[in-house]
Amino acid sequence: MLAIIGGTGLDQLGNLKITHRQVIRTPYGEPSGALTFGTINQHEVMFLARHGYGHTIPPHEVNYRANLWALYEQGAKRVIAVASVGGIRADLIPGKIVIPDQIIDYTHGRPFTYFDGHERLVTHIDFTHPYDLALRKQILAAADIAKEECLDGGVYAAMQGPRLETAAEIDRLERDGAHMVGMTGMPEAALARELGLSYAAIAVVVNFAAGRGKSREGIHLDAISKIAEPAMVKVRKILGLVVEADDS
Repeated sequence: MLAIIGGTGLDQLGNLKITHRQVIRTPYGEPSGALTFGTINQHEVMFLARHGYGHTIPPHEVNYRANLWALYEQGAKRVIAVASVGGIRADLIPGKIVIPDQIIDYTHGRPFTYFDGHERLVTHIDFTHPYDLALRKQILAAADIAKEECLDGGVYAAMQGPRLETAAEIDRLERDGAHMVGMTGMPEAALARELGLSYAAIAVVVNFAAGRGKSREGIHLDAISKIAEPAMVKVRKILGLVVEADDS
């Protein structure tokens, strides 16, 4: 089954015909909310709002381990995560949709692995390509069918939050090779890999990163929702086509 994790601007799927919701308990605590089960074009889908259904959980307090474990336990095989980001690269202007292919992790203090505890064997995962290549291609193919522009590839910088970055921090991220900045990409992607889930992300650029473009003197938070709303309509359209093509 395909699972979708919704981020800022996508705390529900308008095209999801809901069949039921289920509260899940995990060994890692409670997920961000009840899992929503339903169908899109008669294909089964699982949905979870990363920040809670009232958008009350900040990025650094999301229980990423519980979220991924709940999806895994309920039979998810593939996970598409939707996230809002700030654009660093010149072509990543507000409203653009990007399918990132790499991550740099700047987060700290978040429970980030299932392989901890003194009685467990040391376990390493290959994280060379943090996003599943086949699932990325499927998303890009769906965007092409939907005639919605999606930029292929980009480096996602995962920051701690909840504050936004300084202009100097964005300069540093750019020197490090980052193209976009967000707060929820890690440890979500790594935890999915530890569970053997195919995981990919759809990043929606909702603002210029600090010190860039119209954010040169400051980021206008009230303008973000005006950018996010029409962009998320496109994302829902793309997701609907991915679901139709999903054979998991």
